[in-house]
Amino acid sequence: MTGTNETPYLLRAAQGEILDRPPVWMMRQAGRYMKVYRDLRDKYPSFRERSENPDLAIEISLQPWRAFQPDGVIMFSDILTPLPGMGIPFDIVESKGPVIDPPIRTKEQVDNLRPLDPEESLPFIKTILNTLRAEVGNKSTVLGFVGSPWTLAAYAIEGKSSKNYAIIKNMAFSQPEILHSFLSKIADSIAVYVRYQIDCGAQVVQLFDSWAGQLSPQDYETFALPYQQQVVRQVKQTHPDTPLILYISGSAGVLERMGQSGVDIVSLDWTVDMAEGRKRLGRGMKVQGNIDPGVLFGSQDFIKARILDTVRKAGRGGHILNLGHGVLVGTPEDNVRCFFETAKQVDQLLAVPV
Repeated sequence: MTGTNETPYLLRAAQGEILDRPPVWMMRQAGRYMKVYRDLRDKYPSFRERSENPDLAIEISLQPWRAFQPDGVIMFSDILTPLPGMGIPFDIVESKGPVIDPPIRTKEQVDNLRPLDPEESLPFIKTILNTLRAEVGNKSTVLGFVGSPWTLAAYAIEGKSSKNYAIIKNMAFSQPEILHSFLSKIADSIAVYVRYQIDCGAQVVQLFDSWAGQLSPQDYETFALPYQQQVVRQVKQTHPDTPLILYISGSAGVLERMGQSGVDIVSLDWTVDMAEGRKRLGRGMKVQGNIDPGVLFGSQDFIKARILDTVRKAGRGGHILNLGHGVLVGTPEDNVRCFFETAKQVDQLLAVPV
């Protein structure tokens, strides 16, 4: 266990060290709520250019770090970024979101997919992560991230965002062998991608299975959990010491099952009380979260009170403070600043009698 100050604060907590306060970062902390990001977006309207041009992605990743000094800097990217390297092209249309055309619907399409070679298809990732590590040094932990197999399959099969996931569920329940083959191929490629991110400088990697919360518990055990485990198992074989985080939106119904994925940290969304979430997962599991992003529209006193409440409920050690989902568009930057400033003083604030 690394206990020296040479190790960034968040990484120390992720490795199990008991610290004075929980480290803090925010999902989607780089993005449209920041004026500097909106100005850059106006100049470079293509999302893929912003996320795949190393200079732009580095600049965007560092915008919130310069403004708020979070304990974690997550690279600016997208969960769909590795898909073209597997033979699944996509585009991101402003205000519409991702579009995959043609969507994956047949066994033949699945059979024709190729294994991911990140060095060949994603060379910009190395530049982004190497540079972020050099820029932040030991002041913050650099996080990488990937999409988990179920969620990537859902995008690829639906062809776009979905409200009811009818097309992938149709495949799951009527042609499961096609879906299982697809999920296994994605899992192998995502494991390669996680290892590549670690080799390029990521110190912690978060897996987003954003849409797995739309599954019933029994279907989660069939179509999501085994493939999360496949990714984690392969990564841990080569990089056993790199902490992995799993996040699912709407995860209250599958929380205990998330703990079976093999990850080191489970990120809770805000639909679960933090104290209850910790109890359900067991004290051996580290947690992240889980403040409702809508709280950041409240007064600064309200934000402070909610942070203190969440940290109290999480208890000492094994907690990374975060939102239960990403920062919302329109969130006042001053309130984000208040969130980080409060989080960094939590130990003193909690020491003061209420």
